[in-house]
Amino acid sequence: MGGVSVDSKVDFTAHAVLHKWPSLGNQRRPDRASYQVSEGTLDECISAFMEKPAPTRHLYDIHTAPQPPLVTDILSPEHIAELSRLREYL
Repeated sequence: MGGVSVDSKVDFTAHAVLHKWPSLGNQRRPDRASYQVSEGTLDECISAFMEKPAPTRHLYDIHTAPQPPLVTDILSPEHIAELSRLREYL
């Protein structure tokens, strides 16, 4: 049977914002707030994230409306990479 189940559909056209954390020595600064880098659809923000150099991706996250169970309001770098792979299959 294969395929994607109804519960795992993700709306990649949903509004999203890519944020970057200030860093020191390529580490997040916990004493600083993240700031907006780009805004658009979830698809556009995932693409913008994936264009970043792999060694700096841990400094980014995406803020969007939750879409349970696969999309939370703040997507971690690991979660974004997973959604990028999922997007390739859909």
